[in-house]
Amino acid sequence: MFALFSLPIVAILATFFHDHATKFHDSNEKCEARRLQFNRSPTRHQLPFSRDAHSTPAMRIILAAIATLLLATPAAAQVAKVAPILTTPEARDVWTHAQPQIARVTHVDVKLTADFIAKTMSGTATLDILAAPGAKEIVLDIDDLDIAAITDAKGKPLAFTVGADDPELGSALTVRLNGARRIVIRYASRPDAGALQWLPPELTAGKVKPYLFSQGQAINNRSWIPTQDSPGIRQTWSATITVPADLVAVMSATRVDGAKGRPAGKGMRSFRFRMDKPVPIYLLALAVGDLKFKATGPRSGVWTEPSMLDAAAHEVGDVEKMIDAAQNLYGPYRWGRYDMLVLPPSFPFGGMENPTLTFLTPTIITGDRSNTDVVAHELAHSWSGNLVTNATWSDSWLNEGFTTYFENRIMEAVYGPERAAIYADTDWEGLQRDIGNAGGPQAPRTRLHGDPGQTWGQLDYFKGSTFLRTIEHIVGRPRFDAYLRSYFDRHAFQPQTTAGFLADIRANLVEGDANLEALLQLDAWAYGPGLPANAVHITSATLAAIDAKRAAFVAGGPASAVQTRGWSTQEWQRFLVGLPRQLPPSRLKELDETLGLSASTNAYVRSAWLELAIANRYEPALPSLEQFVTHVGRGLLIRPLYSGLMKQGDWGRPIAARLFDKARSGYHPATASGVERIVHPK
Repeated sequence: MFALFSLPIVAILATFFHDHATKFHDSNEKCEARRLQFNRSPTRHQLPFSRDAHSTPAMRIILAAIATLLLATPAAAQVAKVAPILTTPEARDVWTHAQPQIARVTHVDVKLTADFIAKTMSGTATLDILAAPGAKEIVLDIDDLDIAAITDAKGKPLAFTVGADDPELGSALTVRLNGARRIVIRYASRPDAGALQWLPPELTAGKVKPYLFSQGQAINNRSWIPTQDSPGIRQTWSATITVPADLVAVMSATRVDGAKGRPAGKGMRSFRFRMDKPVPIYLLALAVGDLKFKATGPRSGVWTEPSMLDAAAHEVGDVEKMIDAAQNLYGPYRWGRYDMLVLPPSFPFGGMENPTLTFLTPTIITGDRSNTDVVAHELAHSWSGNLVTNATWSDSWLNEGFTTYFENRIMEAVYGPERAAIYADTDWEGLQRDIGNAGGPQAPRTRLHGDPGQTWGQLDYFKGSTFLRTIEHIVGRPRFDAYLRSYFDRHAFQPQTTAGFLADIRANLVEGDANLEALLQLDAWAYGPGLPANAVHITSATLAAIDAKRAAFVAGGPASAVQTRGWSTQEWQRFLVGLPRQLPPSRLKELDETLGLSASTNAYVRSAWLELAIANRYEPALPSLEQFVTHVGRGLLIRPLYSGLMKQGDWGRPIAARLFDKARSGYHPATASGVERIVHPK
């Protein structure tokens, strides 16, 4: 990466390439090919569009080309840094059509109008392009976009073709450049765009105004933004979003016009945003609705619908303490503000780490702050995931495993060791369950690095964080913390692979210590199935007490003796998830009536109870099940219920089909497609 500020641009580039080409050759002498055919180069600084092109003649040619490009680019655009890409074999992203080593997008500027009647976003996307010498075309990712025209910056038409539609990846949009380094695409999304959910008023908290939100991860943003939709191709971006005047638009970027936007014609207002740091494009996010803001501190606050604002602000009220804890651990927060948006119940995830504006599910609002680990998790992504990003989805554990470990450290700093132990022990239980459900410790889907999207359940989170916790245990916390902090600094605003991480930890932590290398078992963790023998399990005294209460109930004790007053979400989950999957109806009835499970307003508790009820075909719980799946759209909480119904054969499958038919319109497209595969498998 290079900065373009005080020195002449050509001098900066020349210095950059000279210094980092030398570093490449020095470090490459230490590189070992430790994983099949992968060539693991430990270098982290290469060309802005190629991380392994380093021959001196090529550099001279590319230097001239880039200098010409940058000198021809407006000064404002030159301020932003161009993030490198990876071109080593393991960094090839099979979920994109793009060919970034030939031509890549460096900046996206969208000017779009939200049409709540047609359910479309329409307008233009202007793309700044960095191309290799002789590049004739650029390949973009789109998914069912209606492309009206493409021109260069001066309005001259450019030829383009739209490739065949792939049901998973969408289409390749190939644009002939004719020397252009900025192109303008006029287009519109479709009503069924996979990233966008258009909610009628009745599906919002206020029940009066419509709502729109996007969910880009993993590759959904190509359904409303034509660009290179790969986590390894980081881009800066800006946006002007025009919406009905009685609604507010928010995005994952700095607000240019404040909270009220500016007039944009009859009955409309525009809101402008700017992200001047290169990010993977899946982090570009939008929401439009009847939104209000409440500060939670000098650099944080929460957006949501007015009726939810006070409860949401209370639930996330510890966020400033979390930001302080995170910075004390692993270095400065580099994104300016940390605001949050609490969405309607159809939001498909617990949270989404969109920079400057984390998206959160309302299911975390339970009044006791027992689910603030979700906030800590999304905040931690500001380092692991947003700052250093998996280059492909084969390495998503680099985002989620690192973040789950970091989240736990934040929780420990803010709430103490036992609270952190509760979360770590809960994750260990989930880890064991996922390994079992994946087919056992030798199952390929228990590997951290593997085919994209194929790691079972939440193993990216649970196994990945256990890997890092094990390293911490072996080398000691102070040494590991120092390493992680330096790791985030070295690789800030860059993509990463498993091979790259292993090369980095060997160079900067192991440092040739053969005994330490053997103790860590790095390759077994990263590439092997199951759990290595050195895995560290943190246990919780609080959860051990829950286990004792559950054992007493299973042995025949009354439900009234369980005494759940003051339980956190995690204690409830420990009790319910650990119960035998087969219980007599009388015991289920006793549990439900004594503990109020079918009427619980805690979505985590309700989901865990309904899983148990479904496993026993307990029909008195069916009204609660129907109410739940038609009002909650979080995939983590509803997918197990549909899966459980389908496992119940002739009893459960018709119920699953009926409920999905009723609930589908209220689910985000990503959730709906996932449940579709469960209920109507091909």
